[in-house]
Amino acid sequence: MKKLLAFGLCAASLALFAPACDSETTPSGSGSITFTSWGEEYIEVELPTSEFEDGFSVTFDKFLVLVGNISVADDAGAIAASDERFFLLDHKEAGVKELVKFEGLAAGSYTVVSYETSPAARDAINPVGSVSAADADMMASMGYHVYVEGTLTGSMGSKTFQWGYGVPTLLDDCEGERDGTVTPGAVVTEGGDDVIELTIHGDHFFYDDLQAENAVLRGQAIFDADADDDGVVTREELAAVQLVSLPADQYGTGGVDGVNDLDAFVQFLTRTVGHFRGEGECFLRSPE
Repeated sequence: MKKLLAFGLCAASLALFAPACDSETTPSGSGSITFTSWGEEYIEVELPTSEFEDGFSVTFDKFLVLVGNISVADDAGAIAASDERFFLLDHKEAGVKELVKFEGLAAGSYTVVSYETSPAARDAINPVGSVSAADADMMASMGYHVYVEGTLTGSMGSKTFQWGYGVPTLLDDCEGERDGTVTPGAVVTEGGDDVIELTIHGDHFFYDDLQAENAVLRGQAIFDADADDDGVVTREELAAVQLVSLPADQYGTGGVDGVNDLDAFVQFLTRTVGHFRGEGECFLRSPE
């Protein structure tokens, strides 16, 4: 994923502090950072036909995702605030969900912000909103970081799916648009609250390339994977579809090792659902 250069405090935050930036001036006072999460209308309502290259649409009935181990640090890597809990969200439930608020932080730039979408032990999982204890039990016992239920619809009918995946993923060095400027991490102003949305993108399940910036959404290969034609596409059926059997201009892996079938392809995509301040991005890493 692309990583832009991190600007210094004076270059990036001139409008945020009343005093002029110079070598003798540093921000004073304290503020807070609030982390929220949202799944956008694509999860809440529908992934419409207009978004698919091949005329499909998707509605989700459930979209459980674990978001946690949120950390805020400065340029030197000194952690200013962190929370090791994992929040279990069902983004089919409408609206932005608040996760955690860090208060009393010294004003300034905190350029190193990270979080995880990873499986978690039951005692670390905190259900949010409508999420039930049974959902939390299931996510912990199955080792999932994401679990989705939904319906894929095309001109030939509909197929349902119930897929759970568990891949530990650290989203590190996050950056996104803040006040119209791409900004690394967080910025705390005196008396202010920097609200950061950890946005979950449900459309990523249906991308047709793991690396290309021009990847598009497709449904046909997943629809056709229903080998027993019972109206349900299982992970086992996805795993039976070898990528080499699909059109040559679709489902490219960009050199990612070990991704040879459609289930492994979707599994990799589940690592990419987390974003930062809407469309902002993070580096994907494996947690230590």
